[in-house]
Formats: sequence, structure tokens, C-alpha cells
Amino acid sequence: MDADVTESAGPPADPDDAGGDQAPTPDGSPGAEPGETRTPANAPGGETRSGSGSGPSHGAPPKGPGGPGPALDIVVKRKRHWLRWTALGASFVVLVAAGAGWWLYKKLDGNIRTDTSAAAELRAYEKERPSSVVHDAQNILLIGSDSRAGDNSKYGRDDGGSQRSDTTILLHLAANRKSATAMSLPRDLMVQIPECHKADKSISKPQFAQFNWAFEFGGTACTIRTVEKMTGIRIDHHMVIDFDGFKDMVDAVDGVEICLKKPINDSAAHLKLPTGRQKLDGEQALGYVRVRKSIGNGSDTERMDRQQQFLGALVNKVQSNGVLLNPTRLYPVLDAATKALTTDPGLDSLKDLYDLVRGMRNVPTDKVQFLTVPRQPYATNANRDELVQPDADKLFRQLRDDKPVAVVPADQLKDDGGKNTDAADASGPTPTPTYSGNNAATDLCKQ
Repeated sequence: MDADVTESAGPPADPDDAGGDQAPTPDGSPGAEPGETRTPANAPGGETRSGSGSGPSHGAPPKGPGGPGPALDIVVKRKRHWLRWTALGASFVVLVAAGAGWWLYKKLDGNIRTDTSAAAELRAYEKERPSSVVHDAQNILLIGSDSRAGDNSKYGRDDGGSQRSDTTILLHLAANRKSATAMSLPRDLMVQIPECHKADKSISKPQFAQFNWAFEFGGTACTIRTVEKMTGIRIDHHMVIDFDGFKDMVDAVDGVEICLKKPINDSAAHLKLPTGRQKLDGEQALGYVRVRKSIGNGSDTERMDRQQQFLGALVNKVQSNGVLLNPTRLYPVLDAATKALTTDPGLDSLKDLYDLVRGMRNVPTDKVQFLTVPRQPYATNANRDELVQPDADKLFRQLRDDKPVAVVPADQLKDDGGKNTDAADASGPTPTPTYSGNNAATDLCKQ
């Protein structure tokens, strides 16, 4: 007769059982016969034996403490089955998301164009270049190209691909990343341009000429060497952006708001705007920062002021509406920006640009400052500019040594000449020099 299955482990039911004279195991079950391995009753999958039967038990499945019943077993199996499918589904979603993220990254990364020729040219003149003074401070030259080739042809005649720098800004990022100073360099500023290699392999002679000729002579490398020669500041990186790219970036942030004290109607700039507060799209923004003769006194000085004010409003828009923290809004901005840029090899990847932006994202908008290098009408040609000394050299030295500068609207400067002064409330032997300018926190409609 088959042995009965007990419900729990314990001593033998019958002391006279054939196995009764065997020494009990530590768990209280009878010892095994020689050569036989006995499984404890409470071991998983084990059999509890009683009497002299040697085969497996054929009684009802264990219940209660001895093991789960049939219904519970089914529930456990179903739960495990559901967990397996949930894990597989989650893994699939992660893989798809990772694949999409990688595709987007490669697409944005591939948008960026690399200016390897400028890097090679700068290496050839390395001995002439200034050294970096402050570790971790960065100086980036931003160049707006006025090329009329390709998509830019509607903004003027294409004269065979020649181009000059329409806007040039030296962006200084403090080593502690608590401030950023953007210094505009007038395109008509008279400067010493060094010899530069031209596109046709010939070499231009050193000459005293207006600044934007350097870009026409030898492209980005010649412009960088001219700026370094003038300022003594080592340029760490550069970016070139064209007209179409600028428009796309403004459209990507859904326009930028400005205020006009007078209406604008300029056919050359394709711009007609009423007085007051309004939001500009990309096409209007391009006309606004380029228009010159139909606003104010028609000078390049006023145009640079408008460019600085607009860039400040653009920075404020990006920081204030959550673009940097919202992937759905950030992607179009990154796509437009990367398509518009040509950079040196040190900034030609999305990771490089992200690291740069990440370092700037915590800079307060009132510490993102815009100013123009101190200049005045050139003595022999009022249509050109020249540096005002020693003001210009003092500004260059502050940026080179990563020391602070302050900006205020021109009408708030202390001296009658409208040139830079030292901050009146600054303490210590070296007060912070103050220049005419604005910051990204400035509301153009409250000026």
C-alpha cells in the first residue's frame, strides 16, 4: 500500500516502523538507508515519507504551509508570464527610444560644418598668436557672413562668392561661468591686417584697412589673426553663421519681441514695421538687424546697438520660455542652429556645443552683457572708425585677464563725452570699468 503523505515534517508515526531504529536526522526525520539520500519533508519539491514504502507519494498535492494549491500555482504562473511580457515591452520601448535618440543625435551632429582650413592656417602662424592667460575662460569669435551665394542671393548681388564679415562679435565667457561679455567689432573699423593666405593660394600683403576686409582676404583665419593682433586676446574657438541660418534660429524659438519708437519702412531690407511692441519672425528679424540707412542717423554704430539689443532679447527668450529644458522645443532650435553653423574642429560636434551651452545656461541674463569696442570716426575719413585709446586697450586687458566690466545705457555714462568711465560705486583701488551697452535682461519697451 502506498505511503500516506503527511502535511508537515515530524517524527515517524510508528516507532516500530522498519526505519524506526535509524538515527533521526537533525530535522527530526528518520535517517536514510545506506546508499539512500532522503529529502527533508520541508525541502522544496521534497517528499515526506512514513512507513516502509519506498516510492513517491501519490496522494493529493500539498496544501497550506507545505506548498501552494493548484489555483495559487496558476496565479503565480500567470503573474510571472505577465512580468516577462512587461519586461520585454519595456525593453522594446527603451531600445526604440534609444534608437530614435541616437538617430536625432547623428542628424544634428551631421548638420555642423567644420572649418579645417582655418585651423591649418592658424597652426602655421602659431608663433605669432597670443597665449591664453586664464585657464577655463573662453573667447569665441562669432562671425556673421554677408555672402550672397546660394540661398543668400536674394539679399544682394552674388559677386562670384566673395564675402566680408557683416557682423563680428568677440564673446568672452568668464572662467567661473557667472558672466558673459559680447564685444562688437565694427566692420568699418580701421585696423592692421596681417598677411594672409587667400583662397587662390596667393598671399595678401600686410596693410592698414577696414576690418571686414580681413574676411575677404583670408576668411576666418585672417579675421581671427587680425582680432588677436588688435586685442592681444587668444581666440579659442570660432563660429560662422549665414543669413538663412539666422532666420531659421529666430523662427525656431517662435519669434523675438522688440519695441519700436518709430515705424520702419525699408525696401532694401525687405522690412516694414509699425511703432510699438511686436514679435518679429525670422525674415523680419534679419531685416531689423541689417537695416541701416532708414533708421536713426544711418550709422553702423546704431545698427550694432540694434543687433546687440536683439541678441539680448533672443537670449532672454531662450532662457525664459523653457526651451533648454523642453525637448520638443529644443530640437527645432538645435536643428536650425547646427545647420547654420560652421565651426572650428573644437566645436564641430553636438557634444561640444552642448557642453558650451550647458556652461552658459546658469549665467543670469543681467550678466550677459553687450557692448561695442570704444571707437570714434576715423580722423581722415568720417565714414570709417578708429579705436579710442586708452579705453580700447583697457577693455581688451579686462577681457584678456578675465576681469569684470560693466555696461549701462549710453545716456547714463558719467562723462560728457559718452566714452567709458569707471563704476562710481566700485570699491578698492581698481574699480570696474563701465562702457556703453546693455544686457539680456533689458526690456526694450521700457527704455
